[in-house]
Amino acid sequence: MSSLSHTVSDSLVITRRNLIKVKRVPDLIVFATLSPIMFVLLFRYVFGGAINLPDGITYAEFLLPGIFAQTVVFGSTTTGASIAEDLQKGLIDRFRSLPMSRAAVLIGRTVADLGLNAISIVVMALTGLVVGWRITSSVPEAIGGFLLLLLFAFAVSWMMALVGLLVRTPEVVNNASFIVIFPLTFVANTFVPLESFPSVLRTFAEWNPVSSVVQAARELFGNQPASAPVPDAWALQNPVLYTIIWAAVILAVFVPLAVRAYLKTSTR
Repeated sequence: MSSLSHTVSDSLVITRRNLIKVKRVPDLIVFATLSPIMFVLLFRYVFGGAINLPDGITYAEFLLPGIFAQTVVFGSTTTGASIAEDLQKGLIDRFRSLPMSRAAVLIGRTVADLGLNAISIVVMALTGLVVGWRITSSVPEAIGGFLLLLLFAFAVSWMMALVGLLVRTPEVVNNASFIVIFPLTFVANTFVPLESFPSVLRTFAEWNPVSSVVQAARELFGNQPASAPVPDAWALQNPVLYTIIWAAVILAVFVPLAVRAYLKTSTR
């Protein structure tokens, strides 16, 4: 068996192991989907009436791409917390003692969490349809929007995998990641147009990769009205390309770093 097929085979085994674990702990998937539903309902009906939007779009259509992006980024923290928990319980050491591919444990973890993110997106999309969100683009464009969200989520999961290998407990993963993820998702075009931002924050938000994911999703779902102002920043003028570049850079940097940390980290 070649090295690549060995890695794929081992990764599928670990992915299946992680998905079975989710099946046996249904609370995990229940709370992972309830939180996005709460955000959709809260922002749609509490804040929606107070936010000015360009003509030709409802707040539900503006909001849902932002909620999609926020949820997949927050969902990536599950990867770090799960790896930290496995490390704390000594499971990682047992995996390393087996004749397995070096990257299989991390690939299996991130792929399984990608499945959880896909389920969350489906639940949010159904909730969005109930509150008035609609896809007005073509089917290929809509599929492209969902795939782009999942690609970005997969890349961020590798960042969180490294965090999970470097900290001591799963609780620290959540606290540490929120310090970075919370401002990234809120200092962006997630919930309000960037025109209302102060100049410094607006510049940051225009080049924030979360903003480009949201902008790309809006365009691919047909939720960007013709009357919307043209963005000043190149990142938001080319959001699909900018997002793919960010995902590629994150994977190129954090996959080798996470695998290296996996080989060196010992049980605490």
